[in-house]
Amino acid sequence: MPAGIDIDLDFIQQELDRRRPGQSSITTSRQEADKVELLSGVFEGKSTGCPIGFIVRNTNQHSQDYENLRCLFRPSHADFTYKEKYGVRDHRGGGRSSARITISRCVGGALAKLALRQLGISVKAYTSQVGHIALEHDYRHYDLTLTEQNAVRCPDPEKAAQMEALIKEVKAEGDTIGGIITGVVTGCPAGLGEPEFDKLHAALGQAMLSINAVKGFEYGEGFAGVTAKGSSQNDVFRCEEGRITTATNHSGGIQGGISNGQDIYFRVAFKPVATILTEQETVDLEGNPTTFTARGRHDPCVLPRAVPIVEAMAAMTILDFYLLKNGYKG
Repeated sequence: MPAGIDIDLDFIQQELDRRRPGQSSITTSRQEADKVELLSGVFEGKSTGCPIGFIVRNTNQHSQDYENLRCLFRPSHADFTYKEKYGVRDHRGGGRSSARITISRCVGGALAKLALRQLGISVKAYTSQVGHIALEHDYRHYDLTLTEQNAVRCPDPEKAAQMEALIKEVKAEGDTIGGIITGVVTGCPAGLGEPEFDKLHAALGQAMLSINAVKGFEYGEGFAGVTAKGSSQNDVFRCEEGRITTATNHSGGIQGGISNGQDIYFRVAFKPVATILTEQETVDLEGNPTTFTARGRHDPCVLPRAVPIVEAMAAMTILDFYLLKNGYKG
């Protein structure tokens, strides 16, 4: 974290509030204040350049909800792989595989956003699809200031209502549903990213794929662009008011792994949450067949609470590459 950045604690807390559980009827009912306490790296309201230490206390844990999972492997969870890798696992919510770890990412992302704000760079994300219900246009057709106006965090109010109804329907069945979050970075200068193994889009992909439940990442036209011809996909250069720009942005703001000054936009696919509240088949630690039903407080759809996490990971990635290019000056 560079020195001299104005640290707005209220803004950091606001970002945590967007991620915290218990926000609405379509998220987990767990109630957590998720209050952040800064421990180091900030003096008189500004970053000092030293590491910023912080703590967020978990005040509403229900470890007993997981007792029936002590001796079995949950389908599509990390129980088995953690046991194989480490020889031991924490059955009380999954340990480091729990989405609880994303709270630290939101704090880091909030700090990165504060630094990027002083550079005129903005990072926004929104829910663009839940199950089969999807927005019909790209981000340029929507007012992204409406994203926080509904529980789903979708900038299209009509689609948001449909998405919320679907999540409630799935929740009533004891099941879960996945979807897609779209991210947009505006104001990013040209020249960020390394030419080969640390391409900017590769770093963004790594950041997004490190988030719990993420199964896919694409930027620019992505997979949809494979059906087009190069003549329609190429972003033609032109000069406007003495500045070189492009007539279109099929590349998603990145060419050759380096930002070109256009908007960077990408999509992140989230699988349905693996914890469902209906009976499932599995095996115990000895491989014997058994059945179980999960207990506790879980999200029927992770998308609404994942929006700030996607923003956080994008903000930290962009700031990293800005610092690589420009050094660690305040």
